[in-house]
Parts: sequence; C-alpha cells; structure tokens
Amino acid sequence: MKKYHVYGMGAALVDTELKVTDNDLTAMVVDKGIMTLVDEAKQAELLTYLQHHQIQASRASGGSAGNTIIASSYFGGKCFFSGKVADDESGHFYMHDMHAAGVDTPSAKLEPGVTGKCLILITADAERSMNTFLGISAELSIREIDPHAIADSQYLYIESYLVTSESGRAAAVEARQMAQKNGTKVALSFSDPGIIANFSDGVKEIMGNKVDLVFCNQEEAFSFAQVSDLPAAVEKIKLVADQFVITLGAKGALIYDGQELIAIDGVEVEAIDTNGAGDMFAGAFLYCLSQGINHQRGGEFASAAAARVVTQYGPRLSANEYRSLVKTFFD
Repeated sequence: MKKYHVYGMGAALVDTELKVTDNDLTAMVVDKGIMTLVDEAKQAELLTYLQHHQIQASRASGGSAGNTIIASSYFGGKCFFSGKVADDESGHFYMHDMHAAGVDTPSAKLEPGVTGKCLILITADAERSMNTFLGISAELSIREIDPHAIADSQYLYIESYLVTSESGRAAAVEARQMAQKNGTKVALSFSDPGIIANFSDGVKEIMGNKVDLVFCNQEEAFSFAQVSDLPAAVEKIKLVADQFVITLGAKGALIYDGQELIAIDGVEVEAIDTNGAGDMFAGAFLYCLSQGINHQRGGEFASAAAARVVTQYGPRLSANEYRSLVKTFFD
C-alpha cells in the first residue's frame, strides 16, 4: 500500500482574482481566455489599472496542479505537492494554505526571491484570462522533487505549464521517469491551448513514449492532435495515453478508460467563474481512481465538483462543501 494517493508538481502561484469587463481587457491589451506570461512590471501595471477601477479582489494559493492537489486532499486523498515559493509573505501564505488542506510538501527551507503570482481576470461570461508572473516558480528544478514520495504515490500529476521553464521541464521529465521506474502511474494535464500550441515538443518530451492518463479540454485536444473534430482528436490522444479525460465545459466530459469511451453528462448550473474548473475535475477524478472508484462514477463525481466550483468566485470550495459532495455520492 502506497502512502500517497497523488503527488503533484507544478508552478506554485498565488492567485488574485478580479472581476472585469471586456472593455477593461481591451484597454489593458489582455488576451481573453488564455494564460499569458508577463513580467513583474507588467503585472504591477495591470494591478494599478484595476485598483483605479476599485474592483474587489480575492486571493488564494493556486497554480493548476496546486489547485488539483488541494481538491484531491480535501475530498479525502493523501497528497504531496512539489512547487517553489520564496521566503516572502506570499510564499508563507501559499505554504500555510497547502498545509491547512492537509497536503505534504518538501521540508527544504524557503529561499530568497519573489513568489510567483497569477492575475486572473473574470468577465461577465465567466471566462477567465490569466496573466502570470512566474517569479521563483520558474526555478523549480529536480531539487524540489522528493523521489521517495513519488515512489510511494499511486499517481504522479504533472501540469504542462512547467514546459515554459527549462529547469521545470527537466524536473518534470525526471519525475516522470522516477514514477515509471517505481510503478507510480503518470497523469499529465495539457493545461492551456497556448501551451500546447507553442511548446508541443516540450510537452511531448515530458510525456515520453506514453503516460497513463491525460487531462485536457476540447480546445487543448484539438491543438495537440492538430485536428478540428473530436473523434480524430480521440484517436491521436490514444497514441500517447492509456487513458484520458477530455472535458467539454457545460456539456460534461468524454473519458477513455483504456477500452471504451464513456460520455459524462454536464451538470446544469449558472457559471460565474470558470477558473479552476478543469483543476477541480482532475482533482476529483484522481481522488476517485485512487479509491478504486470506476471511471463512470468518478467522471460523474468530477463533473459535479467542477459544476459546483464555477457557481462561485475562486478555485476552491469550503471544507464542508468537499465533504458534502463525497457524502452525497459515496455514502
């Protein structure tokens, strides 16, 4: 029996969410609906503009893999997370949030620097546009990886955002190899259409010959497969993953369990913020697989969890909401 259900690795970022208009995005020259890497000065410029508009902000520890691991932990999984934050206020905030969720982290002392931050701009259509300053998270390397924890985990979960940093990509490749040598299954999130479009070679390097499980949305699937229809994308992804999940927004998801395709219905809700929906789906689904729950039921649970999180602002539910979802489905 392995100690951890899921070991996650990714960019450790403190998220600041703000409600904006499409006109604000145009005025700030922000690309809508995708993640854009920016420097610290650009992020400060955006915040200055937004503070002038006096738009209320909320803050949370984030990053794609971080969100997924926190979700899995709150659902009841035993989880470990490797990221890199600095010895600053944001870094201590991040680590406190992780530990409060019951997630284990490497014991190494925090280093001087600036913790990465993601400015998430939410428009009235619930779309999120992310502007990310990686800060010290860009320096994530093999030093932040715990080989023993990887070997003692059922799943290693990697976010493709790591491909933007040379040391992060190398760490992801090394971690994947460690996992495969120790019987730990490898799950990879495609993370963002822009990542797949601009860093496809690096993503394929992280994957190696094949991974056990891929998470992506339809746009990412099309970008990876370089096709524009779902059946063709499915066939391409089968070549690189034994199993996969393609989320379809309000329409639900398509899951391949290694033998057959399973259609998961969406849960009808009024979405106000789609930030973290895919991360929540992955966290819920990985929790289910690690508990021996089948793909059909796991997909239904993950769809319900993702639907719940888009009805509020921020990527997180309350501790009671996580417990309530598990109780509703499995008790």
